[in-house]
Amino acid sequence: MTTQNSNQSQKKSVVTKYQNVTVIGAGAIGLSWTALFLANDLSVIVNDPRPDVKEATLKGLEEISPTLKALGYDVSKLTSKLSFEADLAKAVKGADLIQENGPENVAFKQELYAQIEANAKPTALILSSSSGIPASVFTEKMKDASRVLLGHPFNPPHLIPLVEVVPGKRTSKEAVGEAVQFYTAIGKSPIVIEKEIPGFVANRLQSALLRESIYLVSQGVVTMEGLDQIVSSSIGLRWAAAGPFKTFTLGGGTGGFPHFLKQFASPMENAWKGLGNPHFDTATTDLLLEQSNNSYGKIPYEVLAKERDEQQLAVLHALNK
Repeated sequence: MTTQNSNQSQKKSVVTKYQNVTVIGAGAIGLSWTALFLANDLSVIVNDPRPDVKEATLKGLEEISPTLKALGYDVSKLTSKLSFEADLAKAVKGADLIQENGPENVAFKQELYAQIEANAKPTALILSSSSGIPASVFTEKMKDASRVLLGHPFNPPHLIPLVEVVPGKRTSKEAVGEAVQFYTAIGKSPIVIEKEIPGFVANRLQSALLRESIYLVSQGVVTMEGLDQIVSSSIGLRWAAAGPFKTFTLGGGTGGFPHFLKQFASPMENAWKGLGNPHFDTATTDLLLEQSNNSYGKIPYEVLAKERDEQQLAVLHALNK
């Protein structure tokens, strides 16, 4: 058997182990996960109390289908294994894996996970898309949280490869390994975050860049559109191929990262002192909204999203990801 066939067989084995998936919450993130799970031939139950959840989900899946097709998935029977169940207890009862996408509210999640524990199989792998609340916090009311952890995607999950796998204090090593195997098998790039920290990693990096971006725009250094063009035409393009540390290792020439630090550590540290610390005061907010309304605000959301997805697909194909 070739290595490629062996890998395909292993992926199929992993996916088969989690054949029955329950997606809790059918907002933008839950919908995206649902699309990806269905594309990987999993049986998906969507649990959401919204009265229009079925109509909204089917419409959303239709809109996502072209992107899935461009990623190489067969979408001809995308909804054949899709069902809906408003009752949480019934929705999680037979699940092999649960992907939760509920509101970012500690009290809500704590109650939700207590209910999940009371009704799900003890062998179910329970993953949360929470972007800020650590598993150690929202599992406080659970007796056994060994199979609960974060599977935090970068939006939208069906397109962006990254999934931050963040275990809680009571998460078992086995569950972490299973989560990594599962996400890898459905085409994601899972990275284990070794320590719980607010915002995890990707959002902290994004927030740091956004803070300086807002400062530069608020000070009249550059316009919002100009800044976006600078990022996408320089560091954004570079970071798609190599992250900050790899980039600066290369920036050190043949001497690598040690040479880079020797040459630039001190001036870079001094430059940090001049970075901005903006606030969303009235003047700053008004300026941002004015520029946004006069640029991106004039373009329909669907057009912006389509353009972004097409360009993201081109980058992924170029990088073979």
